[in-house]
Amino acid sequence: MAALSDQLLAVAILGYLLAMICHAAEYAFGNRSRVGRAAVRPERELALVGAGAAAGPEPNAGVKLPAGTPPGGAGDASARAALLGRAAVALTVVAAVLHLAVLVTRGVAADRMPWGNMYEYVLAVTFVGTVAWLVLLHRRPAIRHLGLFVALAMVLLLAIAGLVLYVPIVPLVPALNSYWFVVHVAAAALSSGLFLLGAVPAVMYLIRNGYDQGKRSFPYTLGARVPAAASLERLAFRLHAFAFPIWTFAVMAGAVWAEAAWGRYWGWDPKETWAFISWVVYAGYLHARATPSVKRPVATWIAVIGFLTMQMNLYGVNIFFEGLHSYGGLD
Repeated sequence: MAALSDQLLAVAILGYLLAMICHAAEYAFGNRSRVGRAAVRPERELALVGAGAAAGPEPNAGVKLPAGTPPGGAGDASARAALLGRAAVALTVVAAVLHLAVLVTRGVAADRMPWGNMYEYVLAVTFVGTVAWLVLLHRRPAIRHLGLFVALAMVLLLAIAGLVLYVPIVPLVPALNSYWFVVHVAAAALSSGLFLLGAVPAVMYLIRNGYDQGKRSFPYTLGARVPAAASLERLAFRLHAFAFPIWTFAVMAGAVWAEAAWGRYWGWDPKETWAFISWVVYAGYLHARATPSVKRPVATWIAVIGFLTMQMNLYGVNIFFEGLHSYGGLD
């Protein structure tokens, strides 16, 4: 089962990669992009560019098309782009099913919940992020273009997990043999996955907001193809507002577990310290977002900083620090 889990991970990464490619094709050639708009220019305009105005009026030039009908070949091009987008979503669903199979087979092989080390925890967090994205996409299909960046994040994080963080299945350390292992880590993985998903619209809001202000250098040029800045900002806020109470519960549950395992609720262990730092930063973001005098880009930057602290909490603590929470399993 352990070998099957490893093989399924490779297939799941391939599924996310194919989804990313399909999203990228829709992103580049759909009617929201310059390439797409150039490809679906009216046929009469293309004829004038190629042969000059001497060609005369084309047949049915005075016929009025119904409202909303794309000119020339725009309908076919838009349909093809939409088909690529739907294929990307279908591939993401398939990859998510494979992702779940990776976790299940790993858990069966280990005879425990599959989040006993950093490798398994990353698998769990990214799965939560994928499922949350699919649920969100089902409710709001208009944000499908963000799927490119969600799929990219999944490919990168899972590749890092498989290539850098991978460790063979080993028994849990004694401190983890508790029912709090399920409660605390499940809450932490759920909130971390939601924070991961919330970081995507937060970053894209900053990019789109810069594009709307006239910035045309990379990465602000990506803003032309994503939803409106206001909708991205609201989406980021709602995801963070949903995740924050769960993260708060995870920190509190961890303190209770620490008292049962080590005889104290809080000891400023590196993992505890960075968990608290993340909590403070995200609390600051929600407070700033609710304060009318704080501009939305400033508040969103705080959310991005919060996500960076979460990455430090996940990777930095386990790799660079020694402590009671160093369960990465890396040498």
